[in-house]
Order: sequence, then structure tokens, then C-alpha cells
Amino acid sequence: MKPPESLEFTEKSVEGKLPVSSPRSVRLYVIALLKRHRSLFLALVALNAVAAAASIVGPQILGDLVEQIGNGVDVSYANKAALIFLGALIVQTIFTRWARIRGAILGESVLADLREDFLTRVVALPPGVVERAGTGDLVTRTTTDVDRLSWAVRLAVPEIAIGLVTATLVFAALVLTSPVLALSWLFAVPVIVVATRWYFKRAPYGYRHEMSSYAAVNAGIAETVDAGRTVEAYRLGDARVARTDGAIKRWVSWERYTLFLRNVFFPSIEISYALPLAAVLAMGGWLYADGQATLAQVTAAVLYTQMLIEPVDIILMWYDELQVGQASLARLIGVHDVPDPETDDSREPQGSDLHAHDVRFGYREDRDVLHGVTMDIEPGDRVAIVGPSGAGKSTLGRLLAGLHAPRAGTVEMGDVALASLPTETVRRHVSLVTQEHHVFIGTLRDNLLLARPGASDTELWEALGAVDAAEWAHALPKGLHTEVGTGRVKLSPAQAQQLALARLVLADPHTLVLDEATSLLDPRAARHLEQSLAAVLEGRTVIAIAHRLMTAHDAKRVVVVEDGIISEAGSHDELVNADGAYAALWRSWRDED
Repeated sequence: MKPPESLEFTEKSVEGKLPVSSPRSVRLYVIALLKRHRSLFLALVALNAVAAAASIVGPQILGDLVEQIGNGVDVSYANKAALIFLGALIVQTIFTRWARIRGAILGESVLADLREDFLTRVVALPPGVVERAGTGDLVTRTTTDVDRLSWAVRLAVPEIAIGLVTATLVFAALVLTSPVLALSWLFAVPVIVVATRWYFKRAPYGYRHEMSSYAAVNAGIAETVDAGRTVEAYRLGDARVARTDGAIKRWVSWERYTLFLRNVFFPSIEISYALPLAAVLAMGGWLYADGQATLAQVTAAVLYTQMLIEPVDIILMWYDELQVGQASLARLIGVHDVPDPETDDSREPQGSDLHAHDVRFGYREDRDVLHGVTMDIEPGDRVAIVGPSGAGKSTLGRLLAGLHAPRAGTVEMGDVALASLPTETVRRHVSLVTQEHHVFIGTLRDNLLLARPGASDTELWEALGAVDAAEWAHALPKGLHTEVGTGRVKLSPAQAQQLALARLVLADPHTLVLDEATSLLDPRAARHLEQSLAAVLEGRTVIAIAHRLMTAHDAKRVVVVEDGIISEAGSHDELVNADGAYAALWRSWRDED
């Protein structure tokens, strides 16, 4: 069975904008993780070595006992052998349990480090990269990939370590017992090698694409749910269902392919285990009959051969599980392969004036959204950016806030390109508030302190008051200490938006980009909030992107964006008198209002 030909697509098309790490990068990362937990790993190996050493005592005792039975039973020897066997079994049990506990601790510690590394890197990614990647791929990596990897890390790594130590010691015991009978494993090695090489040459590729196609299913469903109203309004339901069906079909095709690989591999391995056991029985019988081996040697060799099957099987079984884990790990640490933008930590804007010169930008390489936009914003300016939907207003706002770097042209603050500054530096000077908002699980106080960790409760209440949120915040069961977010006190969309604006007040930047920041409030409440914010915004540069043209009416300057270019600019009165695009928008808005 060949891989699904319809899915022979490029890495970029599979993974979107977030990369997948190479096998070499995965190996280096795993080595680095194990180095962090060297002591735990060495303790696991040592404990299991003692358990494995105790396990090889049994076959020797039983072999000698069988030999003694053939020569006449010595009761005292049988009692002594039983005590030794029992003692070895107790030691093996104790150390095996201890090793598995340490293995579980090792797995959980490694998994915790992996999650922290992933989260730390995702938070540090350039905002534009995260936005272009979309939620589907990130959600799949943080849920499905982590779940699959957790199974491999918790169990596969400790089990493989245990299997390797056990197999090494048991095989060494087999060789010491009878080198000739140890050669019986040569019958199994070719089958195991051929089947393993065939399988592991194909499995990583199959698992990788299986997970990527599953991510595509998640991404499509997430996008459809997020844009549910748009899908309904434009009657795109059938098209989205067809697209989802196609993605599921591709995913199922890869599931079938990896299932086929397992159906070939595991039966081949099971057959290979029977070969050395049959060989050692046949060769042992011949050697014993010829006087070249004792009954004790043959008995011990048979038992060691049987014992060796289990660790070899464990190694191969969990190594297969590691292929799933490796594919998930490659996706998780792929975020580390996203190049950081070249920034200069030593530079700091020497002013708050903002200049965009011949800015061109697009979310796709072959299609620009903005076409040569140039505008100058002086400190303290109140600029409203208006225009029809899809004209590029929000995109321009994001570039002015430093969220994206222009494809061509520059966006500068104080003669320093925003793209050359670290994200934290940009955020100290410019803040962006959109109609998208998030309430984190925690207290209301915790949510506010995200903007200024050292703020006092008095400052938090002042920020809430500045955005007309103090009344409902005081009404919460525990005020600032009320638990909010998923599963706690649920804030309404309007309250969540006020919370976002309160964070903005606390962050205290000199330049604000407000992209429909009051869109979730009713017009009267939005107008009241804007009037309350006026005192807070006094002296700051405010760039407001709005469909409610009352914001434009109050602005010092209005910029009209159409089809990715600035078609008009001036005061409200100037543009109304010019009877152009803005005047038409104003009349239409007034009629609707």
C-alpha cells in the first residue's frame, strides 16, 4: 500500500505558517531534555539494572535444580535453591516497582519541561506569526500533540530504558550460559531487522502526515465555528461542509496507511520471536544428546530465550509509540524554528511621532492589502481611520501598532523602525485594543495586573472607573478578588471589552490604536464610554478605527481608506464639504442612525 497520493503536498501546505522540526532537531532537543534530568535517568537505569540482574538468577537456579533432579533430589539443595529464588524474586519486585515509580517521575518531569518550553516560545512568537498561523494549528499542537506525546513520554521513554537494560543483561546471561545456544537469535535477527527497517522507514512519514491532516481538520472546523455568522450570511455552509469532508477524507486515508504499516510490522515481529525459541530447543536437544551441553544449560538457555522476548517486544512496541511521539514532538518544538525578527535591543524611540512611508503589506506573498500608504501622525493627534469593510483599515492599524512589519516601506516612531524593535519595547510605546478580547482564568485583579504588575488596588479601581466598569466590578461577589473566566463568574462581552480597555489605561502608553474597541457596547453606552475615556486619553496619540462615524466626527483628522490606499484625508467638516467618499459614508451612517 502506497501513501495516499492525493496528500503528496508540501510541508508548507500541510503545516500552514508554523514549521515542523527536522529529525536532527528533535534528537538534539531530546538529548538536551535528558541532560536536564540526568540524575533521574541514571537512577532509573541503575534501579532497573538491579531488577534485571535479580531476574536472571531464576533461570540459573531452575536449570541447576533440573540437573539435580536428574541425578537424584537433594532436599537441602532444593530448599536452598528455593530460598535463593524467592530472595531474587523479592529483590526484582522491589526494584522493578521502584524503577517504574522513578520512570513515571522522569516522564512527568520531562513532559512538564516540554509544555513550559512550548508555552514560553509560543508567547514569545512575533504576534504576526501567531495570527497568520491561525488557531487551528496552534490548538492541535497544544492539545492533540501534547496528549499523544504525554503517553509516549510518560511510558515509552521509561519502558524503553527498562527494556534495553533488561535485554542487555539477559542476553549477556544467555551468552555466559551457552554461547552456542545464544546464536539461536541469529534466526530472528534478519526478520526483525528487515521488518523494522521497512516499517520505520515509512512510519515517521505516515504519522507526521496523519497528524498534519488531523490539524487541517481542526483548523477548518475552528475557522468555520469562529466565522459562523459570516458562513451563514453568505450561505457558505455547503462549501464549508464539503471542505471539512475533504479534510476528514485525507486524514482517514493517512490513518488507514499507518494502520496498514502496523498490520504488516507486528505480525512479522511475532513470527520472529518463535524462531529463536524453536532453534534453542532443537539445538539444545542436539547438544545435550551429543554431550556438549548439560541439562542445566539447556534449561537456563530456554528460559533466558523466553525472557529475552519480552524486553525486545517492549522495545519495539514502545519504539513504535515513539514514532507517534516523535511526530508530535517535531510539531511542538517546530515553534522554536520560527526565526525571531532581527531587532536592536539598544535602540529606543526618541519621540512619539509616527510615520508610515510607502507601506505595502499583504497576508499572502502574491497579494497586497495595502498599496503604498503614507501618513504622518504627530504626538497628541486624534486620527480616525474609516472606510468600507475590507478596505484595509484594520491592517493599517496593526502596522501602525507594530503588530506586523510592512513588506515594503517603513513604519517609524521617533525615526526608529518599529520592525527593528523588540516586541516588549514596542508595547511600552504603542498599545492596540481590538474588538477581540480575552478574560483569563483567575481573579479580576489578576486580569488587570497583566497590564501593570505593580499596580495598587486603588490604581486598579481608578482604571475600572475610567472605563465605566467600576459599578459592575463593585457588584461582583468579592470585588477585585472575584474569580472570572471559564467556569467562574462569566463576564459579558461588553464587560470583557471594558476590562481590556482598563488594561489599556493601566499600561499607560503614549500612543493608542483602537480597532473597534467599543464595538460590543450599544451605541449609547459606547458614546458614554468614549466621553469617559476622553480625560484618560488627553495628551495621548489616538488612532481610532471605527464604523461608528461619531468617532470620526470628534477626531482632529479623518483618513479614508479604500482598496488599500488613502483616498481622502482631512477634518470631518472638510471632508463633508468635499462631498467625496467620506461624505457619502457620513450620510449613509446618519440615515441608518
